[in-house]
Amino acid sequence: MAINDETGTNPTQTSVARAGGIMMASLFLSRVLGIIRDIVTASLFGQNEHTDAYRISYQIPDLLFFLVAGGALSSAFIPVFSEYLAKKEDDEAWTVYSVVLCVMSIALVVLIGVAWVLAPQISAIVCGGKANLIGEVTLMSRIVLPAQFAFFIGGLMMGTLYARGVFSVPGLGPNIYNLGIIAGAVVLGHVVSPGVAGMSWGALVGALLGNIVVPLWAMKKVGVKFRPSLQLQHPGVKKVFRLMLPVILGLSLPGVYALILQYFSTFYDQGSNTAVDTANRLMQAPLAIFGQSLALAAFPVLSQFWSLDNKPAFGSQLTKSLRTVVDLTLPVTAILVALPWQIVRALFEHGQFTATDTARTAPILQTFSLGVAAWCLHPLLMRGYFAMQKNVKPIVMGTVATAVFVGFGWTIVVLRLPAAWFGLAGTVSATMLVVAMMLDLRREADSVDVRSIAGTIGKALIAATAVGIPVWLLGKVCDLITFKPANICALVLLGLAAAWGYYFLTKLLGMSETSYLDRALNKRKR
Repeated sequence: MAINDETGTNPTQTSVARAGGIMMASLFLSRVLGIIRDIVTASLFGQNEHTDAYRISYQIPDLLFFLVAGGALSSAFIPVFSEYLAKKEDDEAWTVYSVVLCVMSIALVVLIGVAWVLAPQISAIVCGGKANLIGEVTLMSRIVLPAQFAFFIGGLMMGTLYARGVFSVPGLGPNIYNLGIIAGAVVLGHVVSPGVAGMSWGALVGALLGNIVVPLWAMKKVGVKFRPSLQLQHPGVKKVFRLMLPVILGLSLPGVYALILQYFSTFYDQGSNTAVDTANRLMQAPLAIFGQSLALAAFPVLSQFWSLDNKPAFGSQLTKSLRTVVDLTLPVTAILVALPWQIVRALFEHGQFTATDTARTAPILQTFSLGVAAWCLHPLLMRGYFAMQKNVKPIVMGTVATAVFVGFGWTIVVLRLPAAWFGLAGTVSATMLVVAMMLDLRREADSVDVRSIAGTIGKALIAATAVGIPVWLLGKVCDLITFKPANICALVLLGLAAAWGYYFLTKLLGMSETSYLDRALNKRKR
């Protein structure tokens, strides 16, 4: 790999860092809008049987997306498309794109139609212990189902943009989607019945705009070459569907985690589905900002390294990215574990969202937050497998982890343990999955340095714990501030102080990952 003599940096690593920065900024904005969306909906609707029905209504569309649309993009299409581009076979790459788009569009239209017709029967299953919500769940599921077609078409277009090094436009999709839900809550929430169905209509409009209209505009600028085709015998197309099959057949934990959580939550009291989903969304915010952004940025590069049989570069890039994710996520874990009540109260406790809702949500957030690092490492490890075009192993391991989580979950339900225990079950299952994947990847690509990753985890844990304890104590002081704007400002300042304290501690411990922030600060000074 070539090195820049003036800066001492590798151009590929710089490219990944730049792409990661763009994706991190886009996904950060998306998560901010997502939190604003949850704040607006909590204020307007609180936590009750209607908001539970709204959360449950996404079970059917989300399962369709994870098993079909998400699999085609994440595990199969991008590596094959990138491989053709790396070999300068652009026409073949666009042929694969065209055939996959046509075939999967037909399949999705059929599946969406079947799901729409059978929505009442499927709703009766996903509602679990809350059979009284079947009618509302059916209504809102049918509204949102067509959005899955937009997610697939948009995902495929965004995949081609990622492979061609365009990262800014794809980041707009989730933001437009969140804006659609917010508009639906504020505008349509007073028009339709039940009011929460306004968010379903907003989600549909946001999905169409953010995942079809905007990506299509960008695709035209980079020169899309779409030709309708059903050429199933093309070797690249056959490879895509062969790689996609394990994802369809497997039930990998991250893909179905939220779905299983929602089902188990139906056996708890009114508002529990909303509380669990709210806590899970807050925990998942770092996953999008750090885990998914770096995974998406590194994926095309990892795919090219592997297709060119450059295993040392592949292992080095994957190791560096994993260490960066650990360094960025453990301080977030410390803050979320130390301040769950303060965070939920500051964000949501107003309007229809009461102190009782805070007491229900905060302990769930605290236990969920223990697994932030594991959940953030998973998408990057999956991209490592997908870049190698080896999908069976991670899906098998993910399915085993899902079985472990389901076993824990049923135990929690049967013993009537608090819903916060679901977070502990998820953390244990996700950690087991990540450790198994990391050890297996070391065997598959022997240049992946597990020892250095373990060293980063150890040092980051020390620094995060050293920061988390005073944050927890100072959080108790913040509770004494009753004026809400001042309370929020105090929490923000506490979070910033914790971040800087963690940075200086990791620098003191000699962690090389601090160099990323050093370079950013130096660039800012220049």
